[in-house]
Amino acid sequence: MTNKRGGVLYIGVTADLPARIMQHKQSKGSAFCRRYGLDRLVCAEPHAETAAAIAREKAMKAWKRAWKIEQIEKSNPEWGDLFEQIN
Repeated sequence: MTNKRGGVLYIGVTADLPARIMQHKQSKGSAFCRRYGLDRLVCAEPHAETAAAIAREKAMKAWKRAWKIEQIEKSNPEWGDLFEQIN
């Protein structure tokens, strides 16, 4: 999640991505996302197992910011909101 290209980044895990994104768009998501106005989904990775998703989240949170930006730009170079594609 972000608020704009190159803006604040948030990484999280959810079992229901469309519902979670709607929470963020309605300012009912995490306090961090509310504080920074993060309502744009710019990258998402599906995982079959919850444990794998959590492990990936923890690994990505430890990444340098530049690595996170590189990951986003590989799959979404325009930093467009992917919500419509997953809904």
